[in-house]
Amino acid sequence: MAETTPSTKSKSEYKIQNIVATTSLGKPVPLVKLARTQPNTEYNPKTFPGLVLRIKEPKSAVLVFSSGNLVCTGTKSVAQVKKVIEEVIKQLRKINVNVTITPKITVQNIVASGTIDLKLNLNFLALEMENTE
Repeated sequence: MAETTPSTKSKSEYKIQNIVATTSLGKPVPLVKLARTQPNTEYNPKTFPGLVLRIKEPKSAVLVFSSGNLVCTGTKSVAQVKKVIEEVIKQLRKINVNVTITPKITVQNIVASGTIDLKLNLNFLALEMENTE
């Protein structure tokens, strides 16, 4: 078992730094048309098959693929992810891509920082836990 030594306060604090979430719009997206009509995009299909759509608020980036799959990064809550996906759908409506489904959002990864107010034996944890190096 890992060695832990609680301090006298024993207070954990954390802050979510980034959430990566995916969804599918259920229909294809014309990336060239989106790139030509929306100023907040980056698209170079020779180097990457997806279009990068930057959202100002909440500050985030969405990878949009021609299949209609989306990868949302940079948000700090699931509520923000939902808001970003709604903004993407709004921008797609401007180019006559009408999404008729409510996209199912799947959180793929959460990055958080903080303190757990314990001393951990990291060498022991790295050796004993699966999928660690």
